[in-house]
Amino acid sequence: MSLPQTASQFGPAWVRAIAPYQAGKPIAEVAREFNLDPHKIVKLASNENPLGMPDSAKRAIEAALQDLGRYPDANGFDLKAAISAKYAVPQDWITLGNGSNDILELAAHALVQPGQAVIYSQYSFAVYPLATQGVGARAIEVAAKQFGHDLPAMAAAVTADTKLIFIANPNNPTGTFVPAAELASFLQAVPAEVVVVLDEAYNEYLAAELQYDSIAWVRQYPNLLVSRTMSKAFGLAGLRVGFAIAQPVITDLLNRVRQPFNVNTLAQAAAVAALNDQPFLQKSAALNAAGYAQLTAAFTELKLDFVPSFGNFVLVKVGEAADAGATVNLALLRQGVIVRPVGNYKLPQWLRISIGLAEENAALIVALTKALRG
Repeated sequence: MSLPQTASQFGPAWVRAIAPYQAGKPIAEVAREFNLDPHKIVKLASNENPLGMPDSAKRAIEAALQDLGRYPDANGFDLKAAISAKYAVPQDWITLGNGSNDILELAAHALVQPGQAVIYSQYSFAVYPLATQGVGARAIEVAAKQFGHDLPAMAAAVTADTKLIFIANPNNPTGTFVPAAELASFLQAVPAEVVVVLDEAYNEYLAAELQYDSIAWVRQYPNLLVSRTMSKAFGLAGLRVGFAIAQPVITDLLNRVRQPFNVNTLAQAAAVAALNDQPFLQKSAALNAAGYAQLTAAFTELKLDFVPSFGNFVLVKVGEAADAGATVNLALLRQGVIVRPVGNYKLPQWLRISIGLAEENAALIVALTKALRG
């Protein structure tokens, strides 16, 4: 028997065409690559909460350690109960995910067939095209408006075979935000048979005057799915907890394709504790607001263009050369500062910089100033 010579002999063409997701460089990798002390490296690449995990979650994990010899609760009863109480929705409106990435993938697998259309914006989260390609769907990428979503254009792009629309609010990697009134008008315009995924991974960082009740829209629109994550403001990035809120007509489908035990025991316990840790969330939001002011003041001083952000990161243009982002990123890595190049978003002159602790932001500013001066 002859062995296969190329990967083209296996799998559908749309899977072979996928460019794997590029995560931010971990500290250990940068330390090895540049021979640096890992304890002195500053990571501002992955939009993590610089405060780390809340103490409430740590205590919950310690209490749950004795149960690790058994499988997790496949239905996540306690976590669903906590989400149900917090957002005033029935438990059968909730789907748990291994991070919100899992929710996005579940939506594509449950709702879209090969050849059908999925709509998302230019410069929106990289997982949207990946999820679309993963099910062999046809991508409709709508041109961005000032680096953000052009909702009227997205509504106009709906075709007869459109099944899913992804909207990130605030958007990653640009940090843009769509006001509530514009979202409400969009939901009214979308056909009832097209599911809208409203990805609110950075919702907890929004100022109070910008907050809106997306769960009320879920009650009004059976074709709306709101996705949330506990990786950002809640500080649980390493545990991978996300959830979706939608009416049962959608959650029933998601749970048919969801892997059993997709949220582990420690993650469930930590998430229950963190979900209502309001002091930690308030501290995280305040730290983020101060850090945003610190970074953007420095970018202004350095005469760098940046996109006003409503998340916990800032997209900043670091040069006019075609490869400016890669060049400055390498210079920062050599100084032990990790940020996120966004050439994969077709933004090769820009870097996405997460907001860190005050001292981490200061280290970034010093390193960036040096990198720009060559």
